[in-house]
Amino acid sequence: MQRLLLLYALLATALLAAGYSRHRSETQRLLQNQSALCAETEHYRTRCDEEAASVQVLRLRCAEFERLRAADAERIRTLGIKLRRLEAAAATATATQIEARAPLRDTIVIRQRDTLFVRDTIRLFRWRDAWVRVEGAIEADSVRCRIESIDTLRQVVHRIPRRFLFIRWGTKALRQEVVSTNPHTRIVCSEYVSIER
Repeated sequence: MQRLLLLYALLATALLAAGYSRHRSETQRLLQNQSALCAETEHYRTRCDEEAASVQVLRLRCAEFERLRAADAERIRTLGIKLRRLEAAAATATATQIEARAPLRDTIVIRQRDTLFVRDTIRLFRWRDAWVRVEGAIEADSVRCRIESIDTLRQVVHRIPRRFLFIRWGTKALRQEVVSTNPHTRIVCSEYVSIER
């Protein structure tokens, strides 16, 4: 009888400890999500003078992701990916703004109007650097312009440990760092959602 009571006490203690541990980790996850939702995107420049942004990671369960991010979930389903296999979802928005000055040059173009060939003068401009190319033509009644912008976004997710004096342990938060290689680009918005099981 005493063995059964001892076994029952050990089992009850183990279940209580497991429940407390699960409750504590869930509470920490929800607190981190609250701080991630309230935190703003931090913008800074790297040592190479590249635009960078830092954002705290939002940790959601699969059902929460499906309910709270329905549009993203639908977009993922259209790719043929099952939500239960999803590890994380990230989105970054950038804006490229350039003030360019390019010289104009005159060019003669021969055009056909009805059955006659007519000489027409248009003005061309062209500007480029390693990331952006702008070409255009100014005609008598209109402007044509083509702009190409190349950008690479590098994303890194890292763990921020808890600290007490000089001791580091556990995980305080997860952060995503996004770096743009195009100096004309400004990172407007970034978000990273980690799917928990």
